[in-house]
Amino acid sequence: MNVPAELKYTKEHEWIRVEGEEAYVGITDYAQSQLGDIVFVEVETEGDNLEAGDTFGSIEAVKTVSDLYMPVAGEVLEFNSELEDEPDLVNKDPYGKGWIIKVKVEDEAQLDGLLSADAYKASI
Repeated sequence: MNVPAELKYTKEHEWIRVEGEEAYVGITDYAQSQLGDIVFVEVETEGDNLEAGDTFGSIEAVKTVSDLYMPVAGEVLEFNSELEDEPDLVNKDPYGKGWIIKVKVEDEAQLDGLLSADAYKASI
């Protein structure tokens, strides 16, 4: 199971990677493996300010649909438009090309409340 050490994680299986004032958010390798073949990713919150724990979209696999949750409060800056034509990028490269949204983090202190890679591994 791939759990990069430099990322932070939620109990709901989202990851966040901070790069300057922006951050990328996606679902973990574990989550995509549990969902199976992803066929659709929907995000209608672009431009919205959301709180940590708020739903920012949904992800549809062959067998199920799951909500996606904000790991921290912030503004949804961008949806990964590549996922419109290739939703399976989340399966193939969940921590790279399969990122789902880019956000402007409202309060970086919230990152301290997320799981480290080791804590996330222990939770799964």
